[in-house]
Amino acid sequence: MEQNARVESQNHSIVPKQKKQSPIEPKPKKHWKQSTKDHISGYLYISPFFVLFGIFGVFPIIFTAYISFHRWNILGEREFIGLGNYANLMNDPLFWKALGNTLSIWVLSTVPQLIMALTLAFILNQAFLKGKQFFRLAVFVPNITSVVAVSIVFGAIFGQHYGIINYVLSFVGIDPINWRSSYLGAHVAIATMVMWRWVGYNAIIYLAALQSIPNDLYEAATIDGATKFQQFLHITIPMIRPMIIFTVILSTIGGMQIFAEPQTFLGGGGGAINQGLTLTLYLYEEAFVRNAFGYASSIAWLLFIIIVIFSLINLFFSNKIKSA
Repeated sequence: MEQNARVESQNHSIVPKQKKQSPIEPKPKKHWKQSTKDHISGYLYISPFFVLFGIFGVFPIIFTAYISFHRWNILGEREFIGLGNYANLMNDPLFWKALGNTLSIWVLSTVPQLIMALTLAFILNQAFLKGKQFFRLAVFVPNITSVVAVSIVFGAIFGQHYGIINYVLSFVGIDPINWRSSYLGAHVAIATMVMWRWVGYNAIIYLAALQSIPNDLYEAATIDGATKFQQFLHITIPMIRPMIIFTVILSTIGGMQIFAEPQTFLGGGGGAINQGLTLTLYLYEEAFVRNAFGYASSIAWLLFIIIVIFSLINLFFSNKIKSA
């Protein structure tokens, strides 16, 4: 028995032991870095704006450029005519009249508007003025007032027989003026409406710029004997020059696109003799009255080019002013 046990133990010692095979471990999944996740989530958060902007902003611009090379009344088939719409515009007297009216109203409204806004902002920034918050709110109210309501009020003010303006002019011996039927009268009335609406808006922008100027400059100028007018010319204007350039460019873009004031004050077509016909009003008439969508698209793109040219001119002069 002992011998058999020894033999079995020897046999067991001779047989090699089998190694246990380790189970195959799955490869670890690659996880994105936290910075990558943050970038993706950030783009997802802002994507709704760009999707809507692409649908309602970029696509209409591209489609308008495409339509401007066609003759199309939105109901029939589009007919490709190349630059025919643009060639017709160059020979269209209504287009040039609309351009002249737009420039005239822009000059009459923008220059006095910015001067009045800057003066008003300077007054609102003075320390002696009581109730500043009330006045700052009051000057901004015209900007949020309905254009239709403004047109009704100014239509009464510039009325031929019972208007306040003609009533005041009668004291100095001037006959009643039919503001709606004359070129200059219509332009003055529309420019007054534009000024009344946007003076407060620009004044708030100037006021924010004025409040960023250190008071030490004004105190030092007062000690040196500078008057308020001298401080305004030599301290206020140079310090808020970038904001002035900004409002000039913004007013230029807005002035080239004026539509609501002549439409509501003079009615469709800009008056009986087109005295208030602007570029955007002409575009509206061609598209939605005459159904000439291809022609209206060409007007829109020419208006875009004109705005770009004016903006570049403003940018050129602003750079000259900065370098000076």
